[in-house]
Amino acid sequence: MMTVHEVAEYLRIKERKIYDLVAQKQIPCTRVMGKWLFPRHLIDLWLMQNSESNLNAHYAQQVPEVVVGSHDPLLEWALRESRHPLAVQATGSLEGLSRFGLGEAILCGMHVLDVDSGQYNVPLIKSTLKSQDIVVIEWAWRQQGLVVAPGNPLAVGSLADLAGKKARLIDRQEGAGSRVLLDYLLAGKNIDRSDLNIVNKLARTELDVGLTIAGGKADAGIAVASVARQLHLDFIPLATERFDLVMRRRDYFEPPIQALFALSRSAAFIEKAEELSGYDIRGLGNIIFNM
Repeated sequence: MMTVHEVAEYLRIKERKIYDLVAQKQIPCTRVMGKWLFPRHLIDLWLMQNSESNLNAHYAQQVPEVVVGSHDPLLEWALRESRHPLAVQATGSLEGLSRFGLGEAILCGMHVLDVDSGQYNVPLIKSTLKSQDIVVIEWAWRQQGLVVAPGNPLAVGSLADLAGKKARLIDRQEGAGSRVLLDYLLAGKNIDRSDLNIVNKLARTELDVGLTIAGGKADAGIAVASVARQLHLDFIPLATERFDLVMRRRDYFEPPIQALFALSRSAAFIEKAEELSGYDIRGLGNIIFNM
């Protein structure tokens, strides 16, 4: 993540111009605890898409049958069970969006909250992938919260307890939607990251958070309810978020994606969502944005 000053130096323009681009929603950014931050990999993608070179030929190439972005247990299961399975590379939402934009994947899963609008995913997609034919489809609403050890031995009930009880927190990498959400929630409670006891390790996926806690190497971490259910851990709900799938319009009709959505309409899929818990799939398949 870069600050306004750092991104101005990186782009070799004045800071005032950066603020103008932010106000016009023309540059990918996010606001955390009152400060504008700029994901470096999305800035690089934004530069490519706004250069004089024509990238249409690059995007017209057939993309790998790979799913990037944020990890989701229900999506992972569905991709594995689909008649046309796809490879999964959990990268975090922002890195995944960058790789998707560069033509390295057919699908990107993401759950990034835009602090200003309160919307998920679409504001960032608009500012980052504006030169591509994109469709965003709802996958599920998910419960996000604190995952803790069985029985909640430290009696953690809130974010304030994380700081007050010096609970060991396993954090996510920058660019992960869960990290963005945690920073937003901390800002709302006036809790600074320096007040937290963050372990010297980053979890790359929701499942990594749960496994670290189950292994006794951390006391708490933010993840979806389904991870806690899978690993028999306790869960304290903090927010409900929308997880979306980003794809190119032409790829929506390709066999891998059609097979995935066909499976999502099956009784086995509905049963699995209920088993994992923490999912609301009533809106699955809704078109959230069509660019």
